Amino acid sequence: MTRRKLLAAAMMAMAASDATAQDGPVPPLQAHRAIYDLELKQASERSGIDAIYGRMVYEFTGAACKGYTTRFRFATRINTGDEVRMSDQRLTSFEDAKTGVFRFDNQSFTDETLDKQVKGEATIKPGGVSVTLDGENARRVELPESVFPTMHMQEVIANALGGKTLFDTRVFDGSEDGDKSLLVTTIIGKPNTDADSGADSDGTAAAVLSAKPWWPVTASYFNEGAGGDSEPAYRLSFKLYDNGVSRDLVMDYGDFSLSGKLSKLELLPEETCEPAKAP
Repeated sequence: MTRRKLLAAAMMAMAASDATAQDGPVPPLQAHRAIYDLELKQASERSGIDAIYGRMVYEFTGAACKGYTTRFRFATRINTGDEVRMSDQRLTSFEDAKTGVFRFDNQSFTDETLDKQVKGEATIKPGGVSVTLDGENARRVELPESVFPTMHMQEVIANALGGKTLFDTRVFDGSEDGDKSLLVTTIIGKPNTDADSGADSDGTAAAVLSAKPWWPVTASYFNEGAGGDSEPAYRLSFKLYDNGVSRDLVMDYGDFSLSGKLSKLELLPEETCEPAKAP
């Protein structure tokens, strides 16, 4: 499991969007900044990992009329027994479903040294997605029909609200080398409104989430060409609210898994789609 895949999995869990793919009204999504405390949930001997601790910060802003901006940071301290290293991964992305454009800038740091950057723009075209990568590995890549991260979560929320429990799709998120998409199978459980839904988070988060329904979601990500009996490259589980906030994350990479607990939730001002009034 590479650190780029670890970032991709976390990013998918956090993505939010404007769910309009189902009939009926959809609650507006809350612009927010969420902080998650990370720790190792389990690890096999083959993983070579003794402990992982870290923090994930996710900021989501924008509006359907303007597009959505995501700022994401995923910092971990990984103890292998022989060494301890710091991994710091940062993402800035902009996604506009109306124009079918997704711009991304992914940076990976090890012990504060930048060791990889993947930057580019993907555009939905008839029959596929065209990706233009920048930098020293600049090139153009043509991919099959895919959705972007916020569009995928749009489908998740819409299907949850519509009572659908299983669907498949293909997702491009610009991770790894920015030149491929993944096949994703998503399972959605029954809605839940348990009274202690915010018990694992701080007071602000608990107050915002306590009265809202949530769905248990599991998304399995498969590499291109994986057969029907293949194990996923990674699997995500999380509780999803109808305002786009997630909690109780579990990121399963096969040899090890991480848990993420929502420790702080900050509500951000909503952006308006109305034109500015003349002075």
